[in-house]
Amino acid sequence: MRLLSRSEELVLLVVWNLQDDASCLPIQRRLKEATGKTWSLGSIYDPLDRLERKKLLVSNLTEPTKERGGRSRRVYKLTALGKSALHELRSIQEGLWSEALELETEPDTP
Repeated sequence: MRLLSRSEELVLLVVWNLQDDASCLPIQRRLKEATGKTWSLGSIYDPLDRLERKKLLVSNLTEPTKERGGRSRRVYKLTALGKSALHELRSIQEGLWSEALELETEPDTP
């Protein structure tokens, strides 16, 4: 697996968490809740596009709705490959964090 950027990883994980509501604005809101930072739409669309090209996500257009002025909404879904990538990243991170935390418990040498 090719490693993902941190923004790709966060966007992919948020898409998984949002399930059927994973369109750009809910993704943006959830990222702000999780990180405390404001995410521009461009900072979300770029990773979404890359993740879709990597086949970690798929997207579909919904039926147009009156609430959206007759426009469709693009909804993203995690693929099996995307889910596998997130599990692999988590495993890598947990291993590295475990090693780092063990170093914290070792006494400092002068």
